[in-house]
Amino acid sequence: MTKQTNLGGSFALPGAAPTLKRMGYGAMQLAGPQVWGPPRDIDGAIAVLREAVAAGVTHIDTSDFYGPHVTNQIIKRAIHPYPDDLVIVTKVGARRGEDKSWIHALSRQQLTDAVHDNLRNLGLDALDVVNLRVGGVMRPTEGSIEEPLTVLAELKQQGLIRHLGLSNVSPAQLREAQTITEIVCVQNLYNLAQRSDDGFINDLAEQGIAYVPFFPLGGFSPLQSSALDAAAAALQATPMQVALAWLLQRAPNILLIPGTSSIEHLRENLKAATLEIPFELMAELELIGGGVRQS
Repeated sequence: MTKQTNLGGSFALPGAAPTLKRMGYGAMQLAGPQVWGPPRDIDGAIAVLREAVAAGVTHIDTSDFYGPHVTNQIIKRAIHPYPDDLVIVTKVGARRGEDKSWIHALSRQQLTDAVHDNLRNLGLDALDVVNLRVGGVMRPTEGSIEEPLTVLAELKQQGLIRHLGLSNVSPAQLREAQTITEIVCVQNLYNLAQRSDDGFINDLAEQGIAYVPFFPLGGFSPLQSSALDAAAAALQATPMQVALAWLLQRAPNILLIPGTSSIEHLRENLKAATLEIPFELMAELELIGGGVRQS
């Protein structure tokens, strides 16, 4: 595959953190069904990762609780030793129950163990970026995050983590976090239809902090889906490509991590970085979320 060099442009994370291509790759779907156990086609999963790197992706999002352990082990098998410009972002703060449930794991020991699990299964001496996952399954819940974040800040001081981010947090929790350590990214639910973080994204952009939306195409009503389908038809693109391209044009600090276990789907996702949505159509798409974008 010909290496793509743009992928939506680049974004420099704060401080001494690296610069990333804005279109990345999320590895969650490399595990088996329900993000549990190995995939049916391990060779295919390896091929997708290698294709992503060959296409110029410099940002892979993962976690050792995907599988658990499976996804990171596949990443290591596929592309270790890693390219110098590749940044692997992982997250801690959860574990998997035997019933495949997602359970908070925020104690000092659980967080420390999770960091060491990620290091071991990825084959790294230090993790590039670690996101602390708190809140509910999809959205933040208010409350202090000082205790778990302090643990990660200590591990950062020990050299096991280079940079820290947050997942499923509110603006108030970010402010609290910034009294403890530098935060380089926030990963929350956001897409064309789920727009509660509009103001938060703008505030983060002013601070130079990356915003990484998960679930970029989900939670749409039939009417919203029809509007997205119509926009896609007008642009001769897929609805997913339009949804991803809208996010890239929404704010310069948005980084994308669409996931897939298919090379064909990966290529479609990456093409979204070349899709230009005209101003008039951007305005129409704004209405899908029931609000007007803040500038």
